[in-house]
Amino acid sequence: MSYRVLITCPPMLGLIDEFRHLFAEKGVEIYCPPVKQTLSVEELKSLLPQFDGWIIGDDPANLEVFQAGRKGKLKAAVKWGVGVDNVDFNAAESLGIPITNTPRMFGAEVSDIAVGYVIALARETFWIDRQVREGKWVKPSGISLGGKTVALLGFGDIGKNTAKRLLAADMRIIAYDPYFHTEEGLEAVEYSLWADRLDEADFIVLTCALTLENYHLLNAETLSQSKKGVRIVNVARGPLIDETALVNALKSGQVHSVALDVFESEPLPRDSPLRGFEQCIFGSHNGSNTVDAVHRASKKAIQLLFDFLGID
Repeated sequence: MSYRVLITCPPMLGLIDEFRHLFAEKGVEIYCPPVKQTLSVEELKSLLPQFDGWIIGDDPANLEVFQAGRKGKLKAAVKWGVGVDNVDFNAAESLGIPITNTPRMFGAEVSDIAVGYVIALARETFWIDRQVREGKWVKPSGISLGGKTVALLGFGDIGKNTAKRLLAADMRIIAYDPYFHTEEGLEAVEYSLWADRLDEADFIVLTCALTLENYHLLNAETLSQSKKGVRIVNVARGPLIDETALVNALKSGQVHSVALDVFESEPLPRDSPLRGFEQCIFGSHNGSNTVDAVHRASKKAIQLLFDFLGID
């Protein structure tokens, strides 16, 4: 039997030539549409019925999309990566479409960039770079990491890897996670209920999954409880932060600066008021995207999909 697979994950698409042979060896045809961030529901409904398998990126993989696929050839799907808030797993399973993700793929990579952002906000390195490029020679006084406190939201694979790196910088960590449990090397991490003790934190770092319960976890109320001048890093999901409240907190000085790899709307709209704050750093939802990690996650996704499709 000949199979066709749709791939809509931008990091995997960026290195797709490295994986073509894995499909070709099994006689599997792949289709790689141009994807900037995600395909729309209508685009997916039009495409998906033509394919037996789907490797999903951050696309809106909802009931409507899976129903369209099921009416066609769709037999299985794999969500590339860790985050699953864009995928209705229950809908897929109710339609008899086996589906999974690729967990624990990016703990090191995402934590590396989270800590990079912490350092950048502490020393204002990105702002200095922009000023020097304009011919200026600025020397802002930063803050040291040692002895500073981090409120770490999420203590899963990424959170724990982030904690290890921050502890190495002699930082104090308060973790917020309903499933908190420590392990060897992380005994120094303290636990608290959200949003207790926020006023102790010099940094807030978000590494948690997005759920219905934690939507806009950082909002006007919780930001007002934080220490004045707090620095915020988000390498998780954009809707964890109420961006309107964040803009107001930046204007008032309640928040000193932010490093955001993710946003409520992606790509970041040209008219977003966040663009007006020079002390802030913006990414492109790219925290896990290293050559090594993409190879690891893509090969795992391919194997899982082949298993679902019965391809030996």
